[in-house]
Amino acid sequence: MDIRELRYFTAVYRERNLTAAARTCFVSQPSISTAITNLEAELGTTLFIRHKKGVAPTASAEQFHTVARRIIDEADAARKLFRKPSTKTTVTLGLMRTLDVHRTIALLKPLTARSDVALRLVGSDERADARIISKSMLRDDEHFVPLWSERYVAALPPSHPLTLKDKLSTADLADVPMIDRCHCEQSAFFGRAARRRQSAAIAQSEDWAMALVAAGVGIAVVPEGVAKGVSDVAIRPIEVKIKREVGLAYRASAPLADALKDFVGKLQRVRAKPRNNSSRRHD
Repeated sequence: MDIRELRYFTAVYRERNLTAAARTCFVSQPSISTAITNLEAELGTTLFIRHKKGVAPTASAEQFHTVARRIIDEADAARKLFRKPSTKTTVTLGLMRTLDVHRTIALLKPLTARSDVALRLVGSDERADARIISKSMLRDDEHFVPLWSERYVAALPPSHPLTLKDKLSTADLADVPMIDRCHCEQSAFFGRAARRRQSAAIAQSEDWAMALVAAGVGIAVVPEGVAKGVSDVAIRPIEVKIKREVGLAYRASAPLADALKDFVGKLQRVRAKPRNNSSRRHD
């Protein structure tokens, strides 16, 4: 077992999907599959159970995750212990406000781990070297490197009557209190799709929107990653089949900092790798 395998394991544990984990680690899916297979053989236990939407961690994985996370953190701390201070290049990254926490952490770690980079975060509408945004927010003078796509879902209080339905229609959402989100890039679309909506509150952040849903104030239509893993919130698919594509946007006319060049290069190499179906496991 090595640190790389532990990092791949924690990515799968976080994403619940090998393909998504591979993207966050900037490697191919077979590399992730091999790492999980090796760990399971060495530990003598099954870490993940495969299902049609991805994987589910076993009780062994839940227990091992705490250990793996501690080993990774201590290894990172040891690596930095004797590093001499170096001249740092400031990299300004714009983030849209509707990113979910887990993916944001995975995206920023490759940059914060560099001793030659001073990372500065701003809003997606402020001046920046690059932006993590939805493709719908892309400007005419920007290149776009896709990171992931995700569907929109309805987040409901667990005791709400609509949780009895497997999928919700726009008609279901028409006459129920809704939590609007000030920074949702798709709010205009959902405003048109769900006529007669009752706005119960306007949330300033994704965390606040989920807290209001959990408190029973209303229902929120959010990107799936935002609601994923939130306690006291039920998730249901909606019949409005719309997804957003999130990626790294940067100006074509401005030179990128070396750290961002490496970042973009890794993204492009991962997307260019052919998928090896024969090596797939725990999809």
